[in-house]
Amino acid sequence: MADTVPDRVYLLMPQAMILAAGRGERLRPFTDQRPKPLLPVRGKPLIEWQIEGLVRAGFDEIVVNGAWLAEPLESFLAQGQRWGITLHWSRENQALGTAGGVVQALPFLTDPIFAVVSADIHTTYAYELLRVRLERWRNSLEGEGVDQPPLAHLVLVEDERYPPDFSLDAKGRVTPPTDRAGTYGNIGLFRRSFFTSLERGENADLGALLRDAVSRHQVSGEWTVSPWINVGTLAEWQRAEKLFEGV
Repeated sequence: MADTVPDRVYLLMPQAMILAAGRGERLRPFTDQRPKPLLPVRGKPLIEWQIEGLVRAGFDEIVVNGAWLAEPLESFLAQGQRWGITLHWSRENQALGTAGGVVQALPFLTDPIFAVVSADIHTTYAYELLRVRLERWRNSLEGEGVDQPPLAHLVLVEDERYPPDFSLDAKGRVTPPTDRAGTYGNIGLFRRSFFTSLERGENADLGALLRDAVSRHQVSGEWTVSPWINVGTLAEWQRAEKLFEGV
């Protein structure tokens, strides 16, 4: 099963960031000599699947951060011209966390709204859905009305193998977990203003910022029915190969 992609004509040339600076401790020894985003699934590095999905959706400028074993990842990304996009490299001397990594890369992320995805997930989720929402948000920001978009939009996954993070209310707003809860799928849209409380070089994770914004009803969300795996362990790595076989 896959999410339904609306038929739209895209006008914007949006930006996205792929978070790729993690150590991959639970996948050692495989990540001792190779950065986690370059681990292969179905014959391609994890991060290449993400890049291709974003490019198909029309994201023409992508930022990738790196810290652990950054050199081979940077060398791989140097081939960016084959995807026909502008690809920026944001080097971190030490990993700054999921939020800190975004803030460090903000000089590249010049748009008021951009997508953020993790390099170590594997999914058939259609990033075109984010693209459509990004366009709608941009129109809202540029309009004179008072109906401004939220600070963030999250893609949620229902899978009992992963701890629940959030739920959705009847208005599509993200709430603390209730009866129907899911994990944050590490796929989302963010406004630059979401990160204004942080300084460049500061170590910070998205979790605390998201929970604070959720408590103020400033985050929207959606459920995805597309296959999704967080490739964080050997078992998940093996499951990714089997689940997506033939997809």
